[in-house]
Amino acid sequence: MKIVHLLGWFFPDSIGGTEVYVDALCGRLQTSGYDVRIAAPIARADGGPSVYRHGGVPVFRYPIPASPSRDEAYQRRPVRGADALYRWLAEEHPDVLHIHSFTTGVGLPELREAKRLGMRTVATCHLPGIGYMCRSGELMQWGRVPCDGLVEPAKCGTCNLARLGVPRPFADVAGAIPVPLGNVLRRLPGQVGTGLGMSASVAEYGAMQRELFDLVDAFVVLNEAARQMLIANGSPPAKLSINRLGLSQPHVVRKSGPRMRPTGAPVRFGYMGRLHRTKGLHELACAVRRTPADASFTLDIRGPVGTPADAAYVGELSRLIDGDCRVRLREGVPASEVPRVLADLDVLVCPSIWFENGPTIAIEAQAVGTPVIGSRIGNLAELIVDGVTGRLLPPGDEVAWAAAMTDVAARPADTIDLWRDHLPCARTMTEVAADYVALYAA
Repeated sequence: MKIVHLLGWFFPDSIGGTEVYVDALCGRLQTSGYDVRIAAPIARADGGPSVYRHGGVPVFRYPIPASPSRDEAYQRRPVRGADALYRWLAEEHPDVLHIHSFTTGVGLPELREAKRLGMRTVATCHLPGIGYMCRSGELMQWGRVPCDGLVEPAKCGTCNLARLGVPRPFADVAGAIPVPLGNVLRRLPGQVGTGLGMSASVAEYGAMQRELFDLVDAFVVLNEAARQMLIANGSPPAKLSINRLGLSQPHVVRKSGPRMRPTGAPVRFGYMGRLHRTKGLHELACAVRRTPADASFTLDIRGPVGTPADAAYVGELSRLIDGDCRVRLREGVPASEVPRVLADLDVLVCPSIWFENGPTIAIEAQAVGTPVIGSRIGNLAELIVDGVTGRLLPPGDEVAWAAAMTDVAARPADTIDLWRDHLPCARTMTEVAADYVALYAA
């Protein structure tokens, strides 16, 4: 069986969670005897398609414009350059096209072409947008608090306008414009048309989501919370399946030895991941300020600082921490070093305020024997058993986070050591691949 995995970005020019997932999945499928290929667009002004190998898997890259038109960005028409992908698919003619992104150059036009060519199609949703369900792609109401996932044009239109910086009173009025009128007003040029037509844009995304489910043979989500949201919005349950995230790191060893017991002061908390407001770091820093000065803990916040926006956010966090010597802002670590750094922590904190499909770092922490305190949101609520393998706290609740960190720091043996005893064996990427093999066969 030949399978093409199509995603929005890939190595070496992009290194993210979806890329790592697809890379690991393809390696295991290839080992199992499957003929696998990877395809991804690349934004560049000139040149034709390119082919190279990554980890022994052939990769096809097709150039698309760095600045697509509005119709291309909204997938109303195929993006310029996608015809190279279509020709390549016709030549390769895989049995299954498995897409992992919904972005310019990867989405409805590509699924339509795959169906025209007679391929089976599978989609895996890695991001909080859950296909075309959330217009903002974040599942955060007003860009600040977790959303319940129910899609309504007025509600979601208002939310997206507020997220884009429109003052709330104006967002409420514009978001409530009936969809038929919004379809007329959206033709106005520039930001005026965008704002007045936002409810219609939400309705358009709903139509795109329905077509997506018409086109795919199977739609894979990573947790039960995402499945329930899709069902609540009318997606057909028969096409939905769950394939939970697994550990892609090879040779992860659970920590053991004298450092395991008992956990003493100061308790070593740590955060590892992207430095972004959706990860709840602002609220975490404010929670630390609420803890007593004599609470015995350290907190290392690690993440890549690759852009000016990253650096600006680090500066903001530094001001919030206000010289608290218990907290250190540190650079991220290479993937190969992640298990070792996680093993050196007593507790990993995941204070996200947006919908988490993983996060993979929490799975890796549990695999090495480090419990997790996380927000009760998305997959974190399914990964952690509150009070048994870690703690679940209300997302964005600074008071609750401060109280939990203070309590754990005061009673590490009664919390951390007990949680660690109950940590489950980590699911592996090999198990993830086996579930996909069964799905492809079906």
